[in-house]
Amino acid sequence: MFDFKYFTPTKVIFGKDTENRTAELIKEFGGTKVLVHYGSGSVVRSGLLKRVTDNLDAAGIAYVTLGGAVPNPHLSLVYEGIELCKKENVDFLLAVGGGSAIDSAKAIGYGVANGGDVWDFYDYKRKATGCLPLGVILTIAATGSEMSDSSVITKEEGLVKRGYSSDFGRPKFAIMNPDLTKTLPDYQTACGCTDIMMHTMERYFTNGGNMEITDALAEGLLRTVKKNAVILRDDPQNYDARAEVMWAGSLAHNGLTGCGSCGGDWMTHKLEHELGGLYDVAHGAGLAAIWGSWARYVYKNCLPRFKKFALNVMEVENTGSDEEIALRGIEAMEDFYRSIHMPTNLRELGVNATDDDLKVMAHKCAVGVGGEMGSARVLNEQDMYNIFKASM
Repeated sequence: MFDFKYFTPTKVIFGKDTENRTAELIKEFGGTKVLVHYGSGSVVRSGLLKRVTDNLDAAGIAYVTLGGAVPNPHLSLVYEGIELCKKENVDFLLAVGGGSAIDSAKAIGYGVANGGDVWDFYDYKRKATGCLPLGVILTIAATGSEMSDSSVITKEEGLVKRGYSSDFGRPKFAIMNPDLTKTLPDYQTACGCTDIMMHTMERYFTNGGNMEITDALAEGLLRTVKKNAVILRDDPQNYDARAEVMWAGSLAHNGLTGCGSCGGDWMTHKLEHELGGLYDVAHGAGLAAIWGSWARYVYKNCLPRFKKFALNVMEVENTGSDEEIALRGIEAMEDFYRSIHMPTNLRELGVNATDDDLKVMAHKCAVGVGGEMGSARVLNEQDMYNIFKASM
């Protein structure tokens, strides 16, 4: 195992009707003027936004609102939010929604708290020295952004999608009511389950530093999400299954399942970022479409971990060579994706990329990671192109 730092300061309020505690929590963390940031009309149509603003009104907390956060959240909206916060003297951010609204709010917070262009952080030109404090009312179990240090933003010019991580961006509180996820389309629920599992799998498939307790937590989380994703496929209104998935989403990306490792592989995410930037696909679906091709490309370099995954997570039969077991585990994972109606290649995702498109994505990915990256296997630009090609 490797030495590690585990820092998870977010206060979690979990359960039914917990959104009614929003004003109380904002006051607890010193907020007096709030930007309520949200995504599409679903937050409005469900009545959640009005319940939240009524709660703020009753507590005498001033606020302004900014909607419009979309999947693969846009830098242009971040700029708009920064200017609005400065104009209105906002001192606290409240993201109401899923990862898109939360990530956008984090970027707004960096922009308000630091001078210069906020994109500098996502372009790895400098590091943030602070962030406007923010809280979250979670409506989609997926990205884990409600407890993580990370956010991902898409710059429309050049269709560049980049992530930035800083402890300054960790939310002060996260309100999690599983009932709020019941209005999600089935496809988005499945995408969320895929993203949650991938956050743990990225940390699991490594060639450096492992702990038995961390592996046990990771494997249990993966089995739990796999089981409950199927339950939600057949019974979307199941509260207990939604609660299991929602809590798993937070634990999958707050650092817990990576303690003692080298930090993770993350190349499936980096490859998907290029898909999301160029084709604006749902993040979870993009991950599912690329993972099998990545896994088959790297598994021989990380064979003990792939075998362990096959046996302990996918529960394949322990017969044959290690390589045969690992491959059956990969196949079982793809079968699971299909069972919840997720794609297992780019064509199933609806992406008909040309060879030039694949080369462009591979090049942009390589630039984004500084040339090469990976733990299961270090990948360079040619490797990235090969994986994109195989995923077609």
